[in-house]
Amino acid sequence: MDVIVCIKQVPATTQVKINPVTNTLIREGVESIINPFDLYAIEEGVRLKEKFGGKATVISMGPPQAEAALREAISLGVDEAILLSDRNFGGSDTLATSYTLARAIKRIGEFDLVICGKQAIDGDTAQVGPGIAEELKLPCVTYVKKISEVKDGKMVVERMMETGWQIVEMELPGIITVVKEINEPRLPSLRGKMRARKAEILIWNASDLACEMDRIGQPGSPTVVKRIFAPPQKPAGKILQGDIDAVSQELADELKRLGII
Repeated sequence: MDVIVCIKQVPATTQVKINPVTNTLIREGVESIINPFDLYAIEEGVRLKEKFGGKATVISMGPPQAEAALREAISLGVDEAILLSDRNFGGSDTLATSYTLARAIKRIGEFDLVICGKQAIDGDTAQVGPGIAEELKLPCVTYVKKISEVKDGKMVVERMMETGWQIVEMELPGIITVVKEINEPRLPSLRGKMRARKAEILIWNASDLACEMDRIGQPGSPTVVKRIFAPPQKPAGKILQGDIDAVSQELADELKRLGII
C-alpha cells in the first residue's frame, strides 16, 4: 500500500511576530516543528505501510529550513521525503497550497492513499486536505479517528462527529484527514535518526511540477488579509484571600463595581 503524507512545518511558539506590511507571519529566527496533527498522519501512514507493505512518502511545501521536518518524518519510519520549495510558492493561501501539493502528488504517480492532519495549528483552516482532494478529483473523508478495514480497493473508516462518529466506506485511491484519537505517534529510533541524517531529500520547484504560475503563491491566492494582529494581553487576575465572610464581601463589592450584579 503506497501512502503519501502531507505535512507542514509551523512555529513552535505562540509568541509569533507579524509583518505589518505583508500581514504574514515572520518565520525567520523562530523555532519550527512538525504541525502536531501531522505527526498522527505520519504514524498512520507508517502503520499502513508496515501492515500492508508498500511505501510511505512525505511531502512538505516550504522554505529550505522545512527539510528538518522531513528528516524527522524519515526518522519516524517514512521511506522518502520531498520538499516543494520555490520563491514563487511564497504567500500561498490554502487554495494555492492545495494546488501545489496536488501537482506534486500527480508527479509521484501511483498511490493508494493521501493522509493529512486535520488542520495546521498556525492557520486552523482544515482546508488543505479537502482542497487536494478537489484538485485530484478523489474521494475525501475528514476527521478520521480509526481505519477499520482496507479490502478490495476500499477503505472503511470511523469519522469523528460532534455527537459521536460516522462509519464511512471510501473508494481507493482517496484522501483522509486524521485527528489525534487515531493513534499514538512513536518516538524516532536510533536507526531511524541515522537513516534520516543520511537520507536524500528531493527538492521540487514550480518548474518541476509544471505549475500554472497564476495558481501558485500570491497570484494564485484569492484570500486577502486586511489586517492581522496579536490580541492585547489581558491583565492578571486578582486572587482573594482571607476568611470566607471577608472574601465573599470583597467579591460582591467587585462584582457590583463591574456592574455584573
